Amino acid sequence: MTNPVVSQQPGAGSYGTNVQTGDWSTGLCSCCSDIMVCALGCICPIALGCYTSHKYGENLLLACIPGGMTALRTHMRLTYGIQGTICNDALMTFCCGLCDTCRMAREIRIRNGEV
Repeated sequence: MTNPVVSQQPGAGSYGTNVQTGDWSTGLCSCCSDIMVCALGCICPIALGCYTSHKYGENLLLACIPGGMTALRTHMRLTYGIQGTICNDALMTFCCGLCDTCRMAREIRIRNGEV
């Protein structure tokens, strides 16, 4: 019995999305574009992180573990075809965590048609 010869390597994984923008739908400091997200982020950022991860389809406790929001941001970026790097994801969630969590929540709400 002979093994089949692989003549073509598999391509990059395709992540399902209906919009390939290459960038986030809103800016980092566009909090006033969605008042509910902004208010929840200011009152209880952990609750907004849990809401964001749950709406994205991940475990809602992802926001409570170290590096969880970085992983969520990276996965979201790959899924929605947004440009960036893992290093940038880590820096954004570490240095601008509240604003970035608000942006991720707005992105999910926009892509789900809730805004």
